[in-house]
Amino acid sequence: MTEQLTQQKERLSFADWMRRKFGGILHPPAAFLNRIGLMPNTVTLIGLVGNAVGAYFLARGQMTIGGIFVLLMGPVDALDGAMARLRGHPTQFGAFVDSVTDRYSELAIYAGLLYYYASHQQWLPAALVYLAASGSVLVSYIRARAQSVGVETKVGILTRLERFLVLAPTLIFNIPLVGLWILAVFTHITALQRILDVRRQFRQGGGYR
Repeated sequence: MTEQLTQQKERLSFADWMRRKFGGILHPPAAFLNRIGLMPNTVTLIGLVGNAVGAYFLARGQMTIGGIFVLLMGPVDALDGAMARLRGHPTQFGAFVDSVTDRYSELAIYAGLLYYYASHQQWLPAALVYLAASGSVLVSYIRARAQSVGVETKVGILTRLERFLVLAPTLIFNIPLVGLWILAVFTHITALQRILDVRRQFRQGGGYR
């Protein structure tokens, strides 16, 4: 049993692996932002504003420009955590703000796309946006709900990093429907993967009902 728990703790998500492998790249810019007096929560809000600007261009149908904003805001979204760690006092409230802001940023991007497709009466793409947005929210919600009952689940094909790696390039290359199809299908598969993972952990821990 102890060995199984150890294996679970050592099993890394793709996002965790990327953070361990390349997290040091963020240290120099994070240290610079700390030196000039910016707070991590300020950088979090800058990321939100940048994604909102990107969403504005997406709503106008300027997919490439909007995608560039989305791409640029990806590293910004990661800088706040690196800044807090370098300061030596990451806070639970900071992590909370970061998580909530990430959801707002993602939904702003989907809102821009939904506005564009709905205003042009392109209902299939609009439906794909809805499915992608709802799946993305469910993936995050399931993890948060699991944590509230003492279970951690990070498994799945499309965590937030993977969603970013799908969405940003397809917007930049002006093939948003490709990204939306992938997101519409695989976010819901990811949500199901997390539900099954939580169920497995409850069964192993004797808390399954």
